[in-house]
Amino acid sequence: MKQKFAEALKSFRKEVYKVEHDHNELSSITKDALHITEDALDNAYHYHFHKLPDASRAEIINMVNNYTLEALLPPVVEKITKRQLILERKLDLLVNLLEQALARIGDEDEVS
Repeated sequence: MKQKFAEALKSFRKEVYKVEHDHNELSSITKDALHITEDALDNAYHYHFHKLPDASRAEIINMVNNYTLEALLPPVVEKITKRQLILERKLDLLVNLLEQALARIGDEDEVS
């Protein structure tokens, strides 16, 4: 029984390593992250003035808003999204490991 758990844990660790370092996995995660990032930035809120400011002030605020949405946010949102996707895949692998462990415990109980 202990050997079966060790094998399942070793398999889990190999799959986690693959998720974090395999070129194909990372390119898939990057592609997914870019799509999610694009969707998130497309849904960004736009500032609406309650009182109509003078034109120069409104233009400065719009420049800052545009710079933030186009230059600052995309790499940050992409990095956060990529980390989230990696964690989700690791969690799926962990759930799979737990299911295997419970199945093996159930098999051991039936044999006893």
